[in-house]
Amino acid sequence: MSTTPTPGVPTYAPGELAALAARHGLKVSGARPSLPAYVGQLWGRRHFITAFATAKLTAQYSQAKLGQIWQIMTPLLNAAVYYFIFGVLLNTRHGVEDFVPFLVTGVFIWTFTSSSITAGTRAISGNIGLVRALHFPRASLPVALALQQLQQLLFSLGALTLILLVFGQYPRPSWLLAVPALALQALFNTGVSMAVARLTAKTPDIAQLMPFLLRTWMYASGVMWSLEQLLAGDRVPHAVMVALEYNPAALYINLMRFALIDSYGAGQLPPHAWAAAAGWALLCGVAGFVYFWKAEETYGRG
Repeated sequence: MSTTPTPGVPTYAPGELAALAARHGLKVSGARPSLPAYVGQLWGRRHFITAFATAKLTAQYSQAKLGQIWQIMTPLLNAAVYYFIFGVLLNTRHGVEDFVPFLVTGVFIWTFTSSSITAGTRAISGNIGLVRALHFPRASLPVALALQQLQQLLFSLGALTLILLVFGQYPRPSWLLAVPALALQALFNTGVSMAVARLTAKTPDIAQLMPFLLRTWMYASGVMWSLEQLLAGDRVPHAVMVALEYNPAALYINLMRFALIDSYGAGQLPPHAWAAAAGWALLCGVAGFVYFWKAEETYGRG
């Protein structure tokens, strides 16, 4: 390739060219902004994030005859299957008061986390045309998809409330604790979703592995059985016991059961539950956001 200077066009050394660009306020196209600037850009796109989440939620079941009813039917059918397999065949309902509210609450809350993480695996790859065509903070996508799952959960809580009423769980002041519990879980889900979005943008095969990881995590989170009974005695090694007690998914499920189910009292809620749940939410929310931001300029490239 010829390096002969073009007549009449000045030439610059690389360092001089960078200094010239800086002097005139020029920046590399698609360069990652500072973290405070990035937060500001994301806040400026808040209306887009909300509209994108709502549009995704509306379109999710648009091809199905029952439409948005599937938002309620899917977790209910999962709960029915789990009740038959674990509650009836494996008899995990033994020793668990109000097993149906216990199970259904666990299924709904677990579905919120698993769906948010699954959506995060498709945040970049599933919207690659948008990423390559428009300039906007890429974190808008995993945040919008996590918001979509929160909207879906709130829509489904009507069915959960009806089931609780049918099985004798009536509104009481502790139901208000569901609000901070869901807020902490939503922050945790969003952070993990952003971390997974970056990982799968670089290594798409992780999306294929995720269902197996989530299924294993579900079994370790006490969705279908009581972790308190499982941890009773010396059947479980101490290290495994600690991991299960501080499992974030189990913590959020326990907090919701404590809020909504009369028989799930303070004695069944680990004393560290609120502090650990808040710690997981802050840690994953902040760390996931920073981790995603650090790769901002790579999304959609290649």
